[in-house]
Amino acid sequence: MSSIPATPPILEVRNLKVRFPVRQGLFTRAHAFVKAVDDVSFSIASGETVGLVGESGCGKTTLARAIVRLLKPTAGSIWLAGEDIAPLSAAQMRARRRICQMIFQDPYTSLDPRLTVGQIIAEPLEIHHLGATAADRARRVAELLAVVGLDPAQAQRYPHEFSGGQRQRIGIARALAVEPKLIVCDEPVSALDVSVQAQIINLLDDLQRQRAVAYLFVAHDLAVIEHISRRVLVMYLGKIVESGPARFVVQNPLHPYTKALISAVPQIDPRSRRQRIILPGEMPSPINPPQGCPFHPRCPVAEARCRTEPPSWREIAPGHFASCHLA
Repeated sequence: MSSIPATPPILEVRNLKVRFPVRQGLFTRAHAFVKAVDDVSFSIASGETVGLVGESGCGKTTLARAIVRLLKPTAGSIWLAGEDIAPLSAAQMRARRRICQMIFQDPYTSLDPRLTVGQIIAEPLEIHHLGATAADRARRVAELLAVVGLDPAQAQRYPHEFSGGQRQRIGIARALAVEPKLIVCDEPVSALDVSVQAQIINLLDDLQRQRAVAYLFVAHDLAVIEHISRRVLVMYLGKIVESGPARFVVQNPLHPYTKALISAVPQIDPRSRRQRIILPGEMPSPINPPQGCPFHPRCPVAEARCRTEPPSWREIAPGHFASCHLA
């Protein structure tokens, strides 16, 4: 299990599992399960940013959606502000959504095209009965648009009239409307141009300083994760294989998979002598993951025991954990 920050956690995930049944026909019993999230544990302190990184298909988005209960976990617990929300029904979750909100990856499909921007941002205010009158909610919408760097006069426009970066700002305003304590950011800049990515990341940084909101920031770009995160979780095939302070994980990676990810980050300095690590093959199927260490079929330094013995979760350096026999 990852280290627990000194401050009380706003989120604590314990032994979380999310599995999807594989069926051959519509009414047949499941003959296998996709182990999308496999025994994951970590925590996030109030006002902290934790980065979650890994290649496509490793389970990052499934984990993010399970935390906000858009997916129901198969096993484990999700402690949000001191309450386990994993067993709650959809109706019971409605009130808890004031605590935890989500910013989605695609700014084009995450906004209802039939609603104006003002209606989109006002919707959570209406659901949670925030603002006594329509005028109060309109003032709140104008305030939120200004906070994310948009003109409040644009509240009557529709999403298709905005650029991708502006749409993501609208998504951020919607998430902020109910004043959450935690925001799960599911690759919020991956669909944007590089220059716009920097603007959105800086906006999230500013909002965190102003409002002390915590982030789980999901991405596949370690350079982005290092910039915005205090701690980093590295995920592979549904498992967390390394975690620690962002600077330590990037500068001194312990797990061979993390080393391969970091070697793929483009270098600005042409004199950099970082060696590129090319991993053979593809990520194994989460339906039938490998025995022993899940990374051993692609690991350049795997030993015989890696094929048969699952590695233990160990603290290699203060606050820096890894699941690897050779770390």
